[in-house]
Amino acid sequence: MLEDFRLIVDLVSILAAAAVGGIIAGLARQPPLLGYILGGMIVGPAGLGLIKELIQVETLAQFGAAFLLFALGVEFSFSELKKVQKISLGGGGLQILLTILVTTFISVSVGWVNTPQQGVFLGAILSLSSTAVVLKSLMESNETATPHGQVMLGILVVQDLALGFMLAVLPALDRPPAEIGLAVLQAAVKIGLFALGATVFGIWVMPRLLRLLASTESRELFLLGIVTLCLGIALITEQLGLSIEMGAFVAGLMISEAEYADQTLAYVEPIRDVFAALFFAAIGMLIDPRFLWDNWDLILGLVSIVFVGKFMIITPLVRLFGYPLQTALIAGLGLAQIGEFSFVLASEGRNLGLVSRRVYLLLLGTTAVTLVVTPFILRLIPSLFNWIETVPALNRWFQPGEPPLEVTEHVPLEPPIVICGYGRMGQNLATLLAEQNVPVVVVEQSEAAIQRLRDSGIPYIYGNAVSIPVLTRAGLDRARAMVIALPDAMSTRLCLKHALEISPDLDIVVRANQYQDIELLYQLGGSEVVQPEFEASLEMASHLLVKIGLPTVQIQRQVKTIRNSHYMELRPDGAISQNIQAATLGMNRRWYRLSLTSPLLGNSIASASIRPLTGATIVAIQREDGTQINYPNGGTKFELGDSCLVIGSVEEQTLFDQLTKGEIAIPILSPVLATVPEAPVELPHT
Repeated sequence: MLEDFRLIVDLVSILAAAAVGGIIAGLARQPPLLGYILGGMIVGPAGLGLIKELIQVETLAQFGAAFLLFALGVEFSFSELKKVQKISLGGGGLQILLTILVTTFISVSVGWVNTPQQGVFLGAILSLSSTAVVLKSLMESNETATPHGQVMLGILVVQDLALGFMLAVLPALDRPPAEIGLAVLQAAVKIGLFALGATVFGIWVMPRLLRLLASTESRELFLLGIVTLCLGIALITEQLGLSIEMGAFVAGLMISEAEYADQTLAYVEPIRDVFAALFFAAIGMLIDPRFLWDNWDLILGLVSIVFVGKFMIITPLVRLFGYPLQTALIAGLGLAQIGEFSFVLASEGRNLGLVSRRVYLLLLGTTAVTLVVTPFILRLIPSLFNWIETVPALNRWFQPGEPPLEVTEHVPLEPPIVICGYGRMGQNLATLLAEQNVPVVVVEQSEAAIQRLRDSGIPYIYGNAVSIPVLTRAGLDRARAMVIALPDAMSTRLCLKHALEISPDLDIVVRANQYQDIELLYQLGGSEVVQPEFEASLEMASHLLVKIGLPTVQIQRQVKTIRNSHYMELRPDGAISQNIQAATLGMNRRWYRLSLTSPLLGNSIASASIRPLTGATIVAIQREDGTQINYPNGGTKFELGDSCLVIGSVEEQTLFDQLTKGEIAIPILSPVLATVPEAPVELPHT
């Protein structure tokens, strides 16, 4: 009885430590699993030594790995994999294979491991990247639907799928070299037979069992049945010489395509989260902080090798599959870490004796550091490309000048409306315009979206909407109007800029993914900037106000006022963002102070033809008295002592500098430009 109570105390202690560590990690904007590991290190034998029943805790922690793999199987979507199947299956498979081969060769050559089998095991660990960290970072920056986001998620899906195979083959790696081939073949046969049985069970038995459990209308019974199925199948795979984790993953796959998959995941997630915290905390208990401190230089060296090595493997592979260099670089940097499921492999390999304790601890430390560093790297990527833009020798390699990959056969002869992006908004627009017999051309570079366009018979250009040749091929020079509905801010800004280079007077409607981008997109030349969340709020409010009896004319007038003010009343800060530096983060920007003899003095932005002559955009003007005008309009006049914050490429910045010095002549004022009203938005200098 005392031993049982000791186990309860240990479980409470480690869960409390994991919770505190997770909170600290969350406050530091890091993945919670790092906090769980830290909590385990503190209360473990090498830390404060609070855990006494170590073996029992580690046994219970295995449920964490099982439920992690089970939930992964339930979440796995073959339809999502199909969207980017070429880069996922081809690129993801090659990436895993190359990582294993390179790691095996290097680790055996330098003596990190004693046998090639250990090198293969080490390569398998390094080949996996973090689905949790990458997905969270992409969601925070609203880049899951971008080309690089789709590429990274596609490769991650294949890595997650490969994890099941790795866990199945892992026990065969501890055989003698002469038997390794036979052992792997036996493991493959076992996997094949088990997969066949699982397929039959998943098609004919699992749906009926789920319907039976659901018919009880009892949450408790449904959850109990699901947990029993998961652990029961996991025990079967254990008896077959595979692994518990493999069985749990296959159990999840059986449910993933069933009608109760979402309900199953919703019920299992709380249990998964608790046991996952226990699993990662148990891993932390095995880490010796003193070992990490004594070997910090080696661990940092390994982190550098891992990042550089995986980057050098992934980037060329993505480029090989026809993606732009920028997409390949982002994918290479984003997937260069070691994933959380590598902990599962490392723990299993340690139990099988494939690695020594020293190598195991080095692996854990290296993995943890790469997970910490990844979010910072992903946030620095815009600044990296901003710096590249200032280096002409590098910038020319990143110019989006790729020609279209495919052009539809029935491009409209009439001036079309060009829609960039065929996501949900692009699809709705194309459908509504087609119903009115308005000719449209859609520019898209998602393979799955292009297939939908083919099926629906809508004219399309298969290519990068940021590329000038692609926009030209879409007929932008003769288009009636243009809609930009791209998923990320960087592509949206570049597409808008390049479109105006082709057709300076084109009417362009732009979707702002975040409210902070609204004024900047107007400043860059957008005719109308639409923020979907604000528009949804206006429509819902209009419906409710009509229901309570307010006059329709009054409601429409109020909605029009809000739209004309660029949604000012709906923004969280209630005003234009004064942090202009944050708004232009990741863009090439520079302050210019106007000299006493500058020909711009006395002219307005419109009359000086800033954008037509230079292509640059003024986003702020600092007056001599300290007043700052953020996002000045065309009627804002330049005064003595003004400093201008200008965004644009290196060439555009050079042209603007020449314009301020009189090296480029300002055209004669036209009557239209002369009557542009001056209505700058003035904000106090901060």
